[in-house]
Amino acid sequence: MRSPHRARQLVATVAGLTGAALVAAALAAPAVATTPARSAEQARPVFTDNVAHDTSRPLSVLARAPRSLDAGSARLPEERGAPGASAPAQGSGTDPVAQTAEVAAATVGAPLANFEGLSNQDNFTIFGGRVNPPDPVGDVGPNHYVEMVNLAYAVYSKTGTLLLGPVDTGTLWQDFAVPDCTDPSGDPIVLYDQLADRWILSQFTTRGLDDPTLPFYNCVAVSTTGDPTGSYYRYAFETENFNFFPDYPKYGVWTDSYVITTREFGPTVEYGIGVYGLEKNKMLNGQPARAVTFFLDGNDPAVLPLVGDGLLPADIDGKQKPMTDAAIPLVGTQDDGGGYGATMDAVNVWDLRVKWRSTPTASLELKAQLPTAAFDSIFPCAPTSRDCLPQPGITNPAQYLDILSYRQRPTWRLAYRNFKGYESLVTTQSVEAAPNVAGMRWYELRRDGSGTYSLYQQGTYAPGDGVNRWMGSVAQNKKGDMALGYSVVNGTTVFPGIRYTGRLAGDSLGQMTLGEGVVIDGTGVQRSTNSRWGDYTSMNVDPVDDCTFWYVNEYYTAEGQASSTVGWQTRIASFKLPGC
Repeated sequence: MRSPHRARQLVATVAGLTGAALVAAALAAPAVATTPARSAEQARPVFTDNVAHDTSRPLSVLARAPRSLDAGSARLPEERGAPGASAPAQGSGTDPVAQTAEVAAATVGAPLANFEGLSNQDNFTIFGGRVNPPDPVGDVGPNHYVEMVNLAYAVYSKTGTLLLGPVDTGTLWQDFAVPDCTDPSGDPIVLYDQLADRWILSQFTTRGLDDPTLPFYNCVAVSTTGDPTGSYYRYAFETENFNFFPDYPKYGVWTDSYVITTREFGPTVEYGIGVYGLEKNKMLNGQPARAVTFFLDGNDPAVLPLVGDGLLPADIDGKQKPMTDAAIPLVGTQDDGGGYGATMDAVNVWDLRVKWRSTPTASLELKAQLPTAAFDSIFPCAPTSRDCLPQPGITNPAQYLDILSYRQRPTWRLAYRNFKGYESLVTTQSVEAAPNVAGMRWYELRRDGSGTYSLYQQGTYAPGDGVNRWMGSVAQNKKGDMALGYSVVNGTTVFPGIRYTGRLAGDSLGQMTLGEGVVIDGTGVQRSTNSRWGDYTSMNVDPVDDCTFWYVNEYYTAEGQASSTVGWQTRIASFKLPGC
């Protein structure tokens, strides 16, 4: 059914962009910095109703239904940069917390499941063409693994049997009241909500890019049961600012809200970060649902350094819920050499609060700015800012791979756990670990019972073997052990492949101690001159034992290289760390 268009309520509970900066708790972080005071108007909440919602037929039925696809409906927009950001320059040198010792003998644990996921050949089969980048993402439930890429998705058993798909990402939205959602449009996210035993599948819409009279939507589907091949409650939420495209949406599961963050672009130079809270309890029951939106104006030079190219919302792992009324953390990073006006290297933490009452309230507050060990996100790239990482046999620098580190943001996910005595958040980003060598900077933040944040530990995984490690994702199991997955390549012997490492909870701070595991070694290269690599990957934890990690990323084979300049494939693997 279609609900009233853009019904709004402005709420008086508003927090300004202020907060006490905290001292990083490990590795001799720089001195405390003060967060700038901002007006409350910058964080004004706007409540709206969903534009449309309904219940779908089972996905297994929709996937078999004849579907006429217009090739023009498959749209993967070019990523745009924030205003005022300078062009990437040459990197500056060595990361002070880089773990550069040679790779130790791997005790991280060999892959358990290890099977092929979606590929660009699937796009060719569905659409008659290929896209780049893939943006591989997935999550694991009690009995299934669900993967999404640009512009397709599939459902697997946990042993790798294909149960549904591949189908285009618009399949789930057939016959929906907002036809824009039926277009395969990209930047998908899939999450399993273990607190409710539900699946969340999403994508944005793109018709407004061609028709300025049309709005943009975040299309969100929540499974009606724990079966990802069954029916879904489908929702469309319009962006707060009409004609603002919600690029790079990232989702988080919280107790009573689903949270979305976006990079939003207006018709000309407008830019900012959108923060959305969705009324989870209503969505779990297929009822009309509300959304609250905050818009952080990136055209404000005092705000841009604090939000950069995006914030990540916390996504709960495990069964231990946050305390009642606990704020929902959102995290971003900033680089003083990144060209966005930052005066130091830091992790910024925002607190989102939403109460879904008959008269709802919400606030968004910059809670902490945590100085980090120095890092350089500006990798030395030429001839363009995307042509960064060499590949074996490739002599044209325009075919080097995109590290994407110059985007001032952490990479998916911001994995949250409540360990009762404290709450922990882990995330990561690509950096220049040594001259012309990419490494994975990772962070663990903690929040104590008073709501105070600290940077508990940080490190950059970059063993001194000349291999570039980038585009990673990190998570923790129930014991606090950590697993980090990433892409690898060098210019001589290492083709684009997938590896992972880990640490145990009691190990030395700032160190990945368990050596390196291999999901799959690449045997081919990407030959596209757009250089794009997937904008994110996904490390997740199995809800059955809360120990087993699942990781999805892209790689290349010689066969994929021969089939196309962008013949990428994806791989899905699971593994356990020792002692869990």
